[in-house]
Amino acid sequence: MSIRVVVADDQDLVRAGLVMILGAQPDLEVVGEAADGLAALDLATRLRPDVLLVDIRMPGLDGVEVTRRLAGPEVTDPMAVVVITTFDLDEYVLGALRAGARGFLLKDAGPELLVQAIHAAADGDALIAPNVTRRLLATFAGQTPVAPVQPIDPLTEREEEVLALVARGRTNAEIATELYVGLSTVKTHVASLMTKLGTRNRVEIAMWAYAHQQPPRG
Repeated sequence: MSIRVVVADDQDLVRAGLVMILGAQPDLEVVGEAADGLAALDLATRLRPDVLLVDIRMPGLDGVEVTRRLAGPEVTDPMAVVVITTFDLDEYVLGALRAGARGFLLKDAGPELLVQAIHAAADGDALIAPNVTRRLLATFAGQTPVAPVQPIDPLTEREEEVLALVARGRTNAEIATELYVGLSTVKTHVASLMTKLGTRNRVEIAMWAYAHQQPPRG
């Protein structure tokens, strides 16, 4: 089955380019386009795509607010949202991730990373541009005012390995390949990490790792 995507960007040429890139993939289907935040919210609510690709800066509602309304902590049935932007600003990154985004990319990331982010979001995973991840974690570490909470239960050796790879921005599929285990096994370990660390998503797992250890290499 194709992954159904709605694309929201207020710049016609950019939106057309994104639609062309995604439409060229055999397993992706662009089912709707929006030129502003309100239209994106309405279209996504009506069509319930597998993934919403949304720009940060749009008229009506910005991408962060659209993400919050569709994927925020209070949403019963959150949607998979990937945020894409020209503006490499920490407040945008943090705002989008706290609003529930499953991905954050810059518009110069390239088609391959864009397609990977859509697939990751549809699979319940998350992908953030590597350069953004490194700076985000560094910023978070610098702002941490107190010693972070310890795990509810000790982590196993394998969970430690998965933790390190998540902190490096690896997807579940990449972790499975690197550790020579099945994808379902990786998902089980990630779920266990979220439970033990009291985190809600992969980004918070990475933040926890950064706060407890040396910045992840690789």
